[in-house]
Amino acid sequence: MRYLQKVWKWLFGIIVVLIFCLPVVFLLAGSLKGTKELTDSLGAVIAGKGGDLQWNFFPAYPTLRHYVKVLLDSPQFWTLFWNSVKLTSVTVLGQILISIPAAWGFARYRFTHAIFRIYMILMMIPFQVRMISEYLLLQRMDLLDSFWGIVLPAVFSAYPVFIMFQFFVSIPEEVLDAARIDGATEWQLFVRIGVPLGKTGIISSMMLSVLECWNMIEQPMVFLDTKSLWPVALYVPQITENGIGVSFAVSILVLILPFLVFLAGQEYIQKGIAAFMKGE
Repeated sequence: MRYLQKVWKWLFGIIVVLIFCLPVVFLLAGSLKGTKELTDSLGAVIAGKGGDLQWNFFPAYPTLRHYVKVLLDSPQFWTLFWNSVKLTSVTVLGQILISIPAAWGFARYRFTHAIFRIYMILMMIPFQVRMISEYLLLQRMDLLDSFWGIVLPAVFSAYPVFIMFQFFVSIPEEVLDAARIDGATEWQLFVRIGVPLGKTGIISSMMLSVLECWNMIEQPMVFLDTKSLWPVALYVPQITENGIGVSFAVSILVLILPFLVFLAGQEYIQKGIAAFMKGE
């Protein structure tokens, strides 16, 4: 009986994995197909004429032509790529500098718990609800259509604070009391005990923030009018019958960094998500 349960769990897991991997496999196969093969398969659909979709996951004549065109003949792609690199790097660095002391203060000082609950309300409000107020605020600050108009709201995100809070609050009070008896100041408690013991939460929030910032779409679309300031996630070439392969190739290239981050920090990401779901 237990053996059958394990078999069913494995089968269910395999089916779920296949469902989630199918879009990526679809994109990868499309990026390796020639223009004619893609046109024969998707031309009618792209042109809006309807018809049956005939798709083969194994390209008849695999080619890297679309990747070469994107990487060597599309300067706009590299402009938006470096926009994403700058946006992600500055945002994550800012979140770390602000979120670590904020999470430590919320976790270790009881008078801040009420403020923390109010602060967490921000985390439950989706961007679509905050969009108009943020737009008006950035307009008053003259930050619309600028790099900092995207970075500053993201730097003060509540998600990293919440994740780090879960790890800081789990540090035994006895450890801190013993350090105080030995003469440690509050700053030393934070630097020598809090940060080392909360390292897992800090790295977890960093990994999740990288994934979130790299895939940021809504904020740039609302706050940026100049397309040269857009992140690479918004780089979608005009999809025509001749540009289908380029679109597939761009989609795969944009996925590479999140995939590498996930592989490198899978354990930390899982712990961060677990802390987020735990929500003590």
